[in-house]
Amino acid sequence: MSTTPVPDLTAIHEFLLCETPDAWVQAALAEPEMMLVDHANCEKKAAGTALNLMFRYLDNFKLLNKMSRLAREELRHFEQVIAIMKKRGIRYPHVKASRYAAGLRDHVRREEPGRLVDTLICGAIIEARSCERFARIAPHLDEELQKFYLSLLKSEARHFKDYLTLAQEAVSEDIAPRVQVLLEVERTLVESEDEDFRFHSGVPQQA
Repeated sequence: MSTTPVPDLTAIHEFLLCETPDAWVQAALAEPEMMLVDHANCEKKAAGTALNLMFRYLDNFKLLNKMSRLAREELRHFEQVIAIMKKRGIRYPHVKASRYAAGLRDHVRREEPGRLVDTLICGAIIEARSCERFARIAPHLDEELQKFYLSLLKSEARHFKDYLTLAQEAVSEDIAPRVQVLLEVERTLVESEDEDFRFHSGVPQQA
């Protein structure tokens, strides 16, 4: 049993509109190699998102600093995941992404500052869901993976808060209504069926 301390995730659970369904947990346990493969992909994509924001918003120094740090952390997590995969003899194939992130991005506004605000809110939602899923699956994993996933919770929770803070600071009006809209989209993605299992997929499609 892992002795890694579990941070308080109350803010994460109060933010998200639903828990990860039990069916997703069972799918993850049935496809442990795919869970790690797609987890590696998620870490790469998270670093890429941070870098893209750094290239796009050069006049926001707080964002530049936060995203630089976040990108480094996500790439470090990627290195940790592929080290575990290598140790376990898991190959790293190209796999189709789930509809989760794209489903959120479909609702991002096209004009600024709405585009920035929505992109940051989506980042907060993805980080919050990742954190919730690490905590959800960890008790069911072997000791090495359990310890690793629990070790990620603190940074994922911090990333969630950083994204949300940056989103609110980008505009003068309250972003809460927009957060609610995108959280509703996220809940639908999490609770609806997906054909393929991925780290952010919804409920496994019934045969």
